[in-house]
Amino acid sequence: MPHVVAADGVRIAYQCQGAGAPLVLLAGQANNHHWWDRVRADFHTGHRTITLDYRGTGDSDKPDDPYSTELFARDVIAVLDALGAERADVYGTSMGGRVAQRLAADHPHRVRALVLGCTSPGGRHGVERGPDVRRALAQPEPTAARQVLLELMYTPVWLAAHPGPYTTLGDTGMPPHARRRHLRASDQHDAWDLLPGISAPTLVVHGTDDLLNPTANAHLLADRVPGARLHLVPGARHGYFEEFRAIASPLVLEFLNQVR
Repeated sequence: MPHVVAADGVRIAYQCQGAGAPLVLLAGQANNHHWWDRVRADFHTGHRTITLDYRGTGDSDKPDDPYSTELFARDVIAVLDALGAERADVYGTSMGGRVAQRLAADHPHRVRALVLGCTSPGGRHGVERGPDVRRALAQPEPTAARQVLLELMYTPVWLAAHPGPYTTLGDTGMPPHARRRHLRASDQHDAWDLLPGISAPTLVVHGTDDLLNPTANAHLLADRVPGARLHLVPGARHGYFEEFRAIASPLVLEFLNQVR
């Protein structure tokens, strides 16, 4: 698997599939590129998809140093530089959407179009998940906590028809320090003051039944990013892009094609 060496010497693994205009796909917190496995091929009609294993995940280095969404965004730029991709479309979901915000705000000339999925501006303006959800996720029994996460990601009907394996529940190979670093990076994200400066055409997508990252955050983002479009997927939870791929993938592709 190819790697690029970031400015601080950390090796970042990346993956390319398909051919066409570059499209960066950014995964959620504590996940590697396999987050996109079930839907990645949807974007290969005219796009070369580019993913990476965040530092701390997959085949990338896992230093026990501070991580941030700003740092993750710089790692994406290092990958684009290695590929000779001057500009790319960017689609980030969950924490990947937070990284995408930093990419578009900090490196505007590198982002042609932006899709923010099931994500939040963070900081004091972001709407936090409810205390009942936090308590359920924090329970000490791993199997029970995993089941809670599954039910936050997908509807019961979908889970009954898709028994797994699942690729969106976290990178099982991450060391504990990297999991803590990812959690802190996501929790410390605050792009509120940066969002009005995003110049890339932007689409915000969110499930109406998302309790892991409350749907109210989609409205905040759409109102804060100039000219952003908003699309809510009825009945979808946090994993809307997978369970409702028949809606979400064409929606994103149509948006990207309209920007051209």
